[in-house]
Amino acid sequence: MNMPLPPAEELALIDRELAGLDARRGYLLARRAWLLQFVAASGTAAGGAPGLQPVRTAEASGPSAQNVLLTLGAVLLAVAALAFTLVSWGSLGIGGRSAVLAAVTAAALVAPALLLRRGLRSTAESVAAVGLLLTVLDAYAVHAVALPGTGGTAYAAGASAVLAAVWAGYGALLPRLVVPAVGAVLAVQLPLPLTALAGAEGPVGLGWALLVTAALDCVPAVSGRFAAGLRARAARTAPVVWVLAVVCGAGALLCGVPGLAAAQSGAAAVDPALLVAGCAVLGVAVAWRVPAASGAALAGGLAAVAALAGPVRPDLAAGWPVVVCLLLALPLLGAAAVAALPGAVRRGLGGAGAVVAAGAALWGLVSAVAPLASRAEVPREVWTSASPAGVAAYGQGAPAVAVLLIAAGAAWWAARLLPPSWAGAPDSGAADTGTAGGEVPAAAAAGTGVPGAGVAAGARGVAVVCGWAALFPAPMGQGLPVAVVLGAQLAVTVAAAAVALRAAAGDVAGAGRAAAVCAALGALDVSLAALDGRTATFAVFGLLGAACAMVTARRTAPAAVRAGAAVLAVGYAAATVAALCALAGLAVAWWALPLLAVAAAPVAAGPRLGRVRAAAEAAGAGVGAVALTVAGREPGVLSLACALAAVVCAGAAARPERRRLGWAAAVLGVTAAWLRLWVSGVTVTEAYTLPVTAAALAVGLLRRRKDPLCSSWAAYGPGLAATLLPGLAEAWRDPHWLRPLLLGGAALAVTLVGAHRRLQAPLLLGGGVLAAVALHELAPYVVQVVGVLPRWLPPALAGLLLLAVGATYEKRLRDARRLRAALGRFR
Repeated sequence: MNMPLPPAEELALIDRELAGLDARRGYLLARRAWLLQFVAASGTAAGGAPGLQPVRTAEASGPSAQNVLLTLGAVLLAVAALAFTLVSWGSLGIGGRSAVLAAVTAAALVAPALLLRRGLRSTAESVAAVGLLLTVLDAYAVHAVALPGTGGTAYAAGASAVLAAVWAGYGALLPRLVVPAVGAVLAVQLPLPLTALAGAEGPVGLGWALLVTAALDCVPAVSGRFAAGLRARAARTAPVVWVLAVVCGAGALLCGVPGLAAAQSGAAAVDPALLVAGCAVLGVAVAWRVPAASGAALAGGLAAVAALAGPVRPDLAAGWPVVVCLLLALPLLGAAAVAALPGAVRRGLGGAGAVVAAGAALWGLVSAVAPLASRAEVPREVWTSASPAGVAAYGQGAPAVAVLLIAAGAAWWAARLLPPSWAGAPDSGAADTGTAGGEVPAAAAAGTGVPGAGVAAGARGVAVVCGWAALFPAPMGQGLPVAVVLGAQLAVTVAAAAVALRAAAGDVAGAGRAAAVCAALGALDVSLAALDGRTATFAVFGLLGAACAMVTARRTAPAAVRAGAAVLAVGYAAATVAALCALAGLAVAWWALPLLAVAAAPVAAGPRLGRVRAAAEAAGAGVGAVALTVAGREPGVLSLACALAAVVCAGAAARPERRRLGWAAAVLGVTAAWLRLWVSGVTVTEAYTLPVTAAALAVGLLRRRKDPLCSSWAAYGPGLAATLLPGLAEAWRDPHWLRPLLLGGAALAVTLVGAHRRLQAPLLLGGGVLAAVALHELAPYVVQVVGVLPRWLPPALAGLLLLAVGATYEKRLRDARRLRAALGRFR
């Protein structure tokens, strides 16, 4: 018997397991006895106990089912009352109508008090809802019978005010009910707007009515002592009140903002501006008292900008209203840094300023893109004029420049003065003033991992982008000479690169990356503009290439900046070489040779490039790909280019860390040889395959020497198949005898070498090709012999062969196994 442990240890292990099982069994038996006693005492049943039936659980709880039934009952009563009022009301006289309405309404309003005494609160809520609906029907009946000549809108305004007061008093008498309070809150929203509509006050008048209604909704939140008295009673209706306040405030803004936008003069914009300003005051007042109402301050800040900018907009030229809005947003951004303001106000006003500033900056950036994008048409007609006409064809506009410069300064200032509360520091509550308003020290904010540093970095990046977008296109469209425009834009590009280097060295997050991107975009745009003139092309490409080379050689610059500069330096070198080739009148295909020299330069420099070596060699590889693409116009030139590229890759592969480039060198060398043969008119297949076979076999031999366990299929299989298989296909189509003879001799030699060296790949490949060649040579004679023999003889021979194989099946199977084992011993 197998014993993995010593007997003493195994015996101790078994004893411990048995003791654990006994303890578990004892616990389960005790638990079962307790459960049986509990079931017997409570009278419930369990599905697993013998003789007991499982308990059927209710599909709906008692209170939820009760609420559904009560709601359905209230709805049915309301429908019945409405049908009675509309259909049967006319058949009754004045006394009958009054008696019916008075009796039903009184019953519906008194019943909830009795139901509350019996503890039926849900039923009381439903009956109270029916009673409130009946009061609405009473009001409708009074208008239809007693006041038919009164305007419907004006009467609805007065009726809603009376109903709101009645429902509020009814709710005060029965404070346990929620429906009267909610109904009163809903009804009190209607009097002022309906009065404005009845008086045809227009959008501004309706807006003021909605604004006053929203202010009344917010009174419990913004008035101190009065709010303290109402909060306890109105706690259950607070969500409804806030939703209605937001709806009314939004309606007031919708009544005022379109008037501001449609005003054709400053005088016409005064009334809508005052309405929007009132909305702004209300939003800030709410945020001042409610710590969680930063959204109200946000809306108030946006409304304040609209109210102040609206009256001056009609008198300003196009674009300048955006400047005004941006200037008005700056105080809002400054409010975010005022510690004396409550936290909600700071966040809301700061957010409003950020939204306005972001919109203005986006407008400025879009206006800056148009003149820069116009240069994308230049490469279609390179060097078509003595001076690049596309350089100054489009201007940016003074308002866009002013907006971008102001936005840049504001973003940089905000990054320096950003308060920690913007980074996510918590507020302390309603009394949010000074340091008690949620401010925390900067060190504490940084220590908690809040994203303040990320916001500051983003602000610095925005500042750099806006500044570049303002200065780079500024010379365009001003009638300046081309040299001045290109010079100014080159200066801005160099300045952006200098900012990127300095910011990266000083660890100024955000600014360095943004400046680097701006410098790259500026260099690209200036390069496109320079393609329209020969002198400009060489001057711009030379200066930018030299600048990128200087940045690459600067050891103190960050690795990412140096790597990008190295890529640009290689690209500008290649572009300059291509321009020189075009200037010399060379055919486009022959440009590949000088471009390959540029691609070889990073490979030749090698380790001297240091940390930017990979980026420079990758750029060189890209230039090499472009060179091969250009050379594809002429196959002869492409063959030469592939050969030179193979030499470059082979030189790079000589270094240990670039060994994999040896495969690229081999592929390029083979491609060069094949192209040369094809250009020379060579159609013999072996001329293309034998060089590949020789190179592959040499590589396989070296690999087998380093790794004796390497399979012959991996070492020699690809090389042998590269010549034997295409040669076999050609031999079967060749009517002459020379090719099959040579291929058969080569296959025989490969087979003998494989058998002698005990290698599977040469033995099987050579033997298979040799057998196929022999079959090809014997096939005509076999066909002739089969044609002479009687037709019954081949089936008879086949049957005899099957009988012989069947009789010696076991022996043949053993022979096949021995053959497989023998081949398995080969490598």
